[in-house]
Formats: sequence, C-alpha cells, structure tokens
Amino acid sequence: MMNLLVQTPPVTPEQGKESAETLELAKVNPSSLGDVVDTVTDSLQNIWHSFLGHIPFFIAALLMLVLTWLMAALAGRFARRFARKTTTRPSLQDLLVRLTKIVIWLLGLLFTAMVLFPGLTPAKALGGLGLLSVAVGLAFKDMFENFFAGILILWRFPFEAGDVIRCENVEGRVEAVEVRNTTIRRTTGELVIVPNLFLFKNPCEILTDRNKRRITIIAGVAYGEDVATAVEVIKVAVSECESVRDDEPVQIFPQAFGDSSIDIEVTWWAGSTPLEERRSRGEVVTAVKRALDQAGIEIPFPYRTLTFKEPLRIGGEVSEG
Repeated sequence: MMNLLVQTPPVTPEQGKESAETLELAKVNPSSLGDVVDTVTDSLQNIWHSFLGHIPFFIAALLMLVLTWLMAALAGRFARRFARKTTTRPSLQDLLVRLTKIVIWLLGLLFTAMVLFPGLTPAKALGGLGLLSVAVGLAFKDMFENFFAGILILWRFPFEAGDVIRCENVEGRVEAVEVRNTTIRRTTGELVIVPNLFLFKNPCEILTDRNKRRITIIAGVAYGEDVATAVEVIKVAVSECESVRDDEPVQIFPQAFGDSSIDIEVTWWAGSTPLEERRSRGEVVTAVKRALDQAGIEIPFPYRTLTFKEPLRIGGEVSEG
C-alpha cells in the first residue's frame, strides 16, 4: 500500500481574510432573512395593537378638548358680564375676557395631555411646558413682545377704538386694539397695521382724549398799521366764528417782527377731531381776512429790497441806487 503526500502552499494573510469574509457571507441564508422579516412584522403588529389599545385615550382627549371649548365659551360670557359691571372701557373688557379664555385653555390642554398620556404627571407636564415656552420665546421673541405690549395697552393706555392718535409718522383713527396689533385708519383712507410694541415704546398722542383742542395760526399786518387795532379786529372776528368754543378764551398776541409784517399769533379752541380742526381753521382764516379788509388794515405781500453796489442804468440814464 502506497501513501501519497500532498503538499499545500502556505496561506497568506490576505487569503485568510478573504476566506473569513466568504464564511461570513455564507452565514446569510434565506432562513436569516425570514427572521428579519418576521421581526419587522411583529414590530408593526405591536405598534398597530398599541394604537388600537390607545384609541379610547384619543377619544377621551377629544372629549376633553370639546369640554374645554364649552367651558372657555361659558367663562368668557361670565367674564364679559363681570367686566361690564366693573369698567366702562371696551378694551379692558375684551382683555379680561381674553385672559379668562387663555387660562381655561391652558388648564384644558394640560388635562388633555394627561388623559392622552396616562403616565404624564402635572409636574412633568409643567416642566415640559416650561422648556417649550423658553424655546418658543426665543424663536418668536418679537411676537411675544407685541403680545405683552398689547396687554399693557389694553390694560393701562387711555385710547380706545374710535380715538384719533398720532405716533411718529402714523396718524389716524383707531379701528381695533388687538393683543398683537392695532389697526389705524389714516385720514387719507389707508389702513395701517401697527405692532403694539411700536405704540408702547414711542410717544403716542391721543388727539381725541378730550372733546376740544387748541389751534394756532399766524396772521400778519403791515408795519404801517396800528397793531393794537389789528388785535382787536382779529379777536372780534375769531369770537364770532361758529366753530370756536366759547368756554375757552380766544388769545391774540403780537408775536414777532416778520420780514414783511408784524406777526400776530391767533389761538382759539375747537373740536378735537381732524375734520373739526380743519373746518374751524378754514372758518377762522376766512373771518380774519374779511375783518381786516373791512377795517382797511393791510395784510402785506412779502417785500424785498434790492441794493446795488454800482449805479443802475435804466433806459439810458444812470439811476442812483
């Protein structure tokens, strides 16, 4: 019997690595793929069963939202009645109603979250709400500034819907004071949406805070006229105007030496709305002009005197200038 010896070549490290990878790939067979599919299927089934088991919590949360809506509506009505008894300002009444509804909705959403997620406690909910409020506050900083400025305006500021206000280059009648914005209708007809923070930070004039406003114009008479007589004539003319209020004095004062006339300050009181101011101003200007003309008092045109350094030649002759 003969024995045969077969000599195999040595295995290099690269060949050994390729052999190991071949063995690993050989382990992946159809049975292992089936196990993966079964695992995924079981996971999806568990998710579906968990969803079906959670449906009663969804229904209870939906009912809680409906109950919150009903309670907010009822609380808003009671708050409106209470506000009407305590204050006459419509903006303050709206603010009390809105704050009441906001509180009811915050409590309702908190209880809804606790019903939807049974493991959620009030402490956890409030902690999550705090973190969420910080994130939202940083992301919507301007929005929250306008919101709190609107609350302060509704709470403390004296203007209401219907008042005429002036703030920087915005002037008009307030149509609505909301929590974030205030809508103002200009006297020229345009509607301006003004952020409440703009009204809160800048000086704001309420032109109709009172039912009267003082108006001033400047009238001029020639230097050759008697100033005291002109003052009396203007005072009588202004006092006879229908738009001038008689509960406030008419004030006429010589003001300054103008370029061509003696400037006289004419001050009186009229209605506070822009239309009443314009009507009264037009009536007073017309009355003053008519009275001065009838009294023979000159309202001068602008005069200008020209002085020439050299004699001026006119028509071939030399004029001493």
